[in-house]
Amino acid sequence: MRLKYVFAVMISITVAGCAELRQIAEQFESPRPLTNQEVIDGLKQALTIGADSAASRLAATDGYYRDQAVRILLPPEAEIITENLSLIPGGDKLVEDLILRINRAAEDAAREAAPIFAAAVRGMTIQDGFAILRGENDAATQYLMSATWNELYGLYQPRIKSSVDRPVAGNISAGETWDVLIGQWNRIANSAVGRMSDLRPVDVELDRYLTERALDGLFLKLAEQEELIRINPAARVTDLLRRVFGQG
Repeated sequence: MRLKYVFAVMISITVAGCAELRQIAEQFESPRPLTNQEVIDGLKQALTIGADSAASRLAATDGYYRDQAVRILLPPEAEIITENLSLIPGGDKLVEDLILRINRAAEDAAREAAPIFAAAVRGMTIQDGFAILRGENDAATQYLMSATWNELYGLYQPRIKSSVDRPVAGNISAGETWDVLIGQWNRIANSAVGRMSDLRPVDVELDRYLTERALDGLFLKLAEQEELIRINPAARVTDLLRRVFGQG
């Protein structure tokens, strides 16, 4: 009877020891390979989180206006316009008010950008996913840019154009002032004297230029979020992100 008891105790110790050894071994096992679905799901999470964060930051009041990296200014060719407005009493304020309205329009548009990004994320293929995972630190941003640019342009452009078309000084809008100025300049540049003087016509549509700068700012912020997820483990806020992008 005593022998049976000793034998039972030895078996218990052996089983417990095996369990401990198994736990230790599991700590040193290589992680199982990522499945295609895990890669896609992880990248979709990263894109969704990054896009939502970028859009939310820019959609906040002063998201564009106070951030020097994305603040939307008039094109360089508009310098003569701003100089002339500055000669008008309160002209400097009028110019700043115009820039503020343009940036406010971009902030308003950014509030509606998330669904456009979400649709692009849903359309990601396995090939897209692995290309992004193995790509540069902005590969996901480049993917979203190619997939959403036209739709985002359609979202931003009407709002910015509305700001440009609103009267600024003398009941004349910045857009009208721009068109008159560019028309006069181009007539000179295209004349015989202008060609001899090597003057070049200006071909800048104001609302197009401003819209493109607004989208540049949006994707700049998205690229920052993507890089953060790739290089900073603390930014990988879900288990799946930590698995897909590694523990860092």
